[in-house]
Amino acid sequence: MSLAENLAKIKCALQQPNRPILLAVSKRVPASAIREAYALELRHFGENYLQEALEKQDELRDLEDICWHFIGRIQRNKTHEIARHFTWVESVDRLLIAQRLNSARQEASTPLNVLIEVAVSSEDSKGGCPPAQLATLAEGIQKLPFLRLRGLMALVHPDPDQANANFQQMHSLFNTLLQSGNHPDLDTLSMGTSSDFLQALEHGATEIRLGTLLFGSRHREAT
Repeated sequence: MSLAENLAKIKCALQQPNRPILLAVSKRVPASAIREAYALELRHFGENYLQEALEKQDELRDLEDICWHFIGRIQRNKTHEIARHFTWVESVDRLLIAQRLNSARQEASTPLNVLIEVAVSSEDSKGGCPPAQLATLAEGIQKLPFLRLRGLMALVHPDPDQANANFQQMHSLFNTLLQSGNHPDLDTLSMGTSSDFLQALEHGATEIRLGTLLFGSRHREAT
């Protein structure tokens, strides 16, 4: 199916009063496909790899209102470039990374929107802040003037039953931060991918991250 057909099917599944942000996961997707998605009125694109993202950003620099999200693991030596070239960073998992992003963002005209990635799946292959440390990390980020804490993100366990428990936990953690009254910009709960986004929406997701369901099989660049 074409990208337009895939998007139409997704939008049909999202017929609800509060439609979530659809973050198009565009890693390994060529700039031409991103341009096609942009023409279909998608504006939010998520990239995992810095150098690949910078090359596509340069090629697509004429798309003035495109919004780039960094969603991959953050290496300390790349925080400066990430802070300069993205509007959102969704994978902050420790205060050191937040502090480095904050320092690098000082020259920008707007704060950097950040999400805390929370480790709820108990899988070693997935990063994130331990739930028990979430409140402390959120308080630390809130004090950084060039960052804007917008919410939480998680990649859940692939098993549906465990995923359901993970989604419930994320919803609870998000509500606890909201109810604290200490984070006035908190509005984003990012969870749900191509395989489980409907389940995530049932648990309050405000942003879903779709790659394969939208673009089809990954476009792997030759190495």
